[in-house]
Amino acid sequence: MNPPRVAAGKFEAATTEGWRARWFEIIFRHDKGAPRRFDLLLIVAILVSVTVVILDSEAGLRERWGAWFYIAEWSFTLLFTAEYVVRLCVVRRPLRYATSFYGVIDLLSILPTYLSLILPGSQALLVVRILRILRIFRVLKLMEYTEAGGVLVGALYRSRRKILVFLVAVLTIAVIFGAALYVIEGPENGYTSIPVGMYWAITTMATVGYGDITPVTPFGRFVTTILMLIGYGIIAVPTGIYTAELAMGLRERRKDTCPGCKLAEHDTDADYCRRCGTALSEK
Repeated sequence: MNPPRVAAGKFEAATTEGWRARWFEIIFRHDKGAPRRFDLLLIVAILVSVTVVILDSEAGLRERWGAWFYIAEWSFTLLFTAEYVVRLCVVRRPLRYATSFYGVIDLLSILPTYLSLILPGSQALLVVRILRILRIFRVLKLMEYTEAGGVLVGALYRSRRKILVFLVAVLTIAVIFGAALYVIEGPENGYTSIPVGMYWAITTMATVGYGDITPVTPFGRFVTTILMLIGYGIIAVPTGIYTAELAMGLRERRKDTCPGCKLAEHDTDADYCRRCGTALSEK
């Protein structure tokens, strides 16, 4: 009879005894003791490594501390590489972990340093390591916050068609006004092509106004004024669409309070509390 497999989430330990089983418990579980200490140390290492990358991008700091930044960068890369290899070694299906969300993020967090040996400057991409901080939701048992994030994402997904129609309308306006200013102002005033005019139209509608391209002729300024008013009129449209979908999603949540842990909101078809598993009252 085969020994039972040790599982954590959707991953299973390669063995039930030995160093691989022990490290599986430490790396993939988030209980008190060694697993919790490992997770917290990992989060600190991620934050420090990202800070090093950010500081290294400053020319003055790089000139003064460049050697130390280089050593720290490679030290963290080797540390995270060893951690990634150990993760692959202790799981029963390494490919499943490697292609999972966290597995891909772990790989992307170490690749830029090795690529910098071939493509100088690519180590700046190491800031992707900050995505590994998402593990804090599991470490600190903050899954309720991920569910709240799911509500926001769900509202965005439901409003995708309306927002797409809005973006098409904005693009159409940008093409029309960009072409108009290309004809009115011409290359002598900086409008060297219709795409340049479209860039100007988008920055104008977005109320960004970089000022790198501005109309000079009176008629061009009149057209710009019209576009400014249009921009103020449509800038709140996607916000309104998203807010309406979000409000609808929130109304669909049950307001039954769990008699066990007192959690106030649950899915409409939930029979048990998502936090503690206590049976909910009948609708």
